[in-house]
Amino acid sequence: MSAKEPKMTLGNRLQGVFFNPTPTMKAVAERSKWLDALILVLVAVAVFAYVAAPYSAKDQLKMMKDNVKMKDRLGEDRYNEMIASLENPSPTRSKVMSLVGAPLIQAVGFLIGAVLMLIIGRLVSTEGAFAPVFAVIVHANFIDKILGGGVRALLYTMRKSVMEATTSLAILVPKAEFTSTPYIFLSQVDFFQIWMYGVIGLGLAQVFKVSPKKGLTVAYSYWAIKSAVFVAFGFLIRSFLG
Repeated sequence: MSAKEPKMTLGNRLQGVFFNPTPTMKAVAERSKWLDALILVLVAVAVFAYVAAPYSAKDQLKMMKDNVKMKDRLGEDRYNEMIASLENPSPTRSKVMSLVGAPLIQAVGFLIGAVLMLIIGRLVSTEGAFAPVFAVIVHANFIDKILGGGVRALLYTMRKSVMEATTSLAILVPKAEFTSTPYIFLSQVDFFQIWMYGVIGLGLAQVFKVSPKKGLTVAYSYWAIKSAVFVAFGFLIRSFLG
């Protein structure tokens, strides 16, 4: 680090991701510093998951109640137990799932994403390693998990629903069921995620020592693959719910 180069504190990296992403992601890729950023992101995930929990339970109850196909699949006893648990959710279980489960799942998602982006990156470069890719992903998630998460949490409280609150193109079909084909596809095009993957692409260009165009190609290729998986999962849920 040169004497004139500013220290990349967590605060500097946080604002840099939003307002000066290219040099910020270059520094992140070079230094592979991620622990403090990961903690910040996972705390945000936990807080917003806790905010969403009661609205998510109400959405699930609305979706499951009087669902004949679900009742047939589960059997009457299991179905009634599930409805009872949604009508009277356990506060302890809700806290554990929100404050422990959600961050843990997100951390695993970051690890899987880093591995897959590294594999895709090998198609365009022999440079790069896991740690800088992981650091880039974690820092770029300031956009989706902190800013985007905050906006979504506000929408949850305003609309008293998780399924009816979205920052994706699903906003174009406000009356659509979440299992409808338009919603399943449009919900994958989220404003904050599109922005985030652009910043990831800038970071990957530094990691793999390639042009920004190739870095963006790697990032958005991963986004396309992930979206295809979630679309398939959406149709699977629809077939299960009936």
